[in-house]
Amino acid sequence: MRFLLAAVTLAATVSGAWATEPKNGVDYLTLKAFAPSRAGIGAKVEVVEFFMYHCRHCYTLEPLLADWVKKQGDKISFRRVYLAGDPADPQAHAYVTLEAMGKLDAIHDKIFSAVQVERIPLGEDEALLEFVGRFGVDKAAYGEFFNSFAVQSRIRRAMELASTYKIRGAPSVVVDGRYMTSPSLTWGAGHSEAQAQHAMIAVLDALVVKAKSEDGRRAGPVAAAK
Repeated sequence: MRFLLAAVTLAATVSGAWATEPKNGVDYLTLKAFAPSRAGIGAKVEVVEFFMYHCRHCYTLEPLLADWVKKQGDKISFRRVYLAGDPADPQAHAYVTLEAMGKLDAIHDKIFSAVQVERIPLGEDEALLEFVGRFGVDKAAYGEFFNSFAVQSRIRRAMELASTYKIRGAPSVVVDGRYMTSPSLTWGAGHSEAQAQHAMIAVLDALVVKAKSEDGRRAGPVAAAK
């Protein structure tokens, strides 16, 4: 019963907080550069999350954001971009390597849990190689992808995209290559982290609707980050 009451209180708080339209410059930012990052998404609104495995806030947001993406269905095209500190960032390199191999969906949650829950030190390339190998990833194939030009290019493009959007921290979510929001923006005075995350989800709902209403303005996506 205590959990039920807490959930109801949280929902009521979030609902009350967003009875009005989210405010530009307060709840979200309008980016100066209009740059949807991938072609081929048709009428869908592109939503890009910038995250890091060692970011605790990214980990706690993960299930809530995943549920939101599922509910959006065909209205959006969602993907994650690792917010790399530099091109040699081990976890960013592992993420992009697994993505290129088509193994990311099977390993992503395991890496997140290992870093955030089990506290397994996965801050080095060799440790990450050994870890993913435990879950059936072929080490030799991983090494080939890891050192490939394609993977190096993906990392550079991800960093360029973060620079274009002026992403300074994680988690941050960009909608339609034009609007950015994050729990740090919706984390008002007296709010808990959970309330800030739910408030951000409400802002995302509004931004997707806003982007869809502006389809006539959109000149078409600019291929940049895959």
